Amino acid sequence: MDDAPMVGLMGRVTGTVGPGLVGEVIVRVRGGAEHFLAYPAGGTGRIERGAVVMVVEYLPPRTVYVEALYDS
Repeated sequence: MDDAPMVGLMGRVTGTVGPGLVGEVIVRVRGGAEHFLAYPAGGTGRIERGAVVMVVEYLPPRTVYVEALYDS
């Protein structure tokens, strides 16, 4: 896996992200779509399945911190 820039990419939640949960997001990167373990960027708040998120921090190889792009 190369060091493609992850911060700023958008993705979609496929497994609920929130405190005490290990969520999952799918992000288009490196010419395809990949799944990453996901945590809320602020450490609080819950982001439900289907929400559009932005990656604000990337911890290689498969972990991202995300925030919701739109209020629901």
